[in-house]
Amino acid sequence: MSKQNNSIILYNKKVQYDYFIEKKFEAGIVLNGWEIKSIRAGKVNITNSYVFLHNAQAYIVGMTIKPLICSSNKILEDSQRNKKLLFHKHEISSIYGYVNRKKYTLVATSLYWKKAWCKIEIGLAKGKKTIDKRENIKNREWKISQSRILSKKILD
Repeated sequence: MSKQNNSIILYNKKVQYDYFIEKKFEAGIVLNGWEIKSIRAGKVNITNSYVFLHNAQAYIVGMTIKPLICSSNKILEDSQRNKKLLFHKHEISSIYGYVNRKKYTLVATSLYWKKAWCKIEIGLAKGKKTIDKRENIKNREWKISQSRILSKKILD
C-alpha cells in the first residue's frame, strides 16, 4: 500500500534560481470547476506568482489558468483572478510573523495532486543577490566538468 498518491503537475524552477527557500508549506486552493478541468489539461502557470496575506487569509497572485475552449460560456472566466489559499490558523500566524517581522517573501514552488485534491507548495523565501546566483552557476558548471573528468578517467 502506498503512503501518498502525489503527482506533480507543475514545478517552478525559477524560484530556486531567484530565492533561498527556508521553509515549505502545503496549502489547498479554492478553485472553480472549469479551473480544475484546465489544470488537468495542463493549462496552468505559476512562474510569476506570489502570495500575500490580508485579514488573516492568504491569496495567490499571478497564477494563470487558461480556460479550455470547450468550457461552458455561462461563466465569465478570469484567468488572472486572485485565488484564496487554505491554511491552518497556526500556519497563517507563523507565516505572518516571518513575512512582516523578518521580511520574507512567499512564493509558489510547485503544484501537485494529493489524492483527488489540488495542492500548492508555498516556500518562505529570501531573495538572492547576483553574487549568489553567479556562485550557484559556477558550482553547477564545476560539477558538470568534474563528472566529465571522472568519466574520462574511468574509460581510460
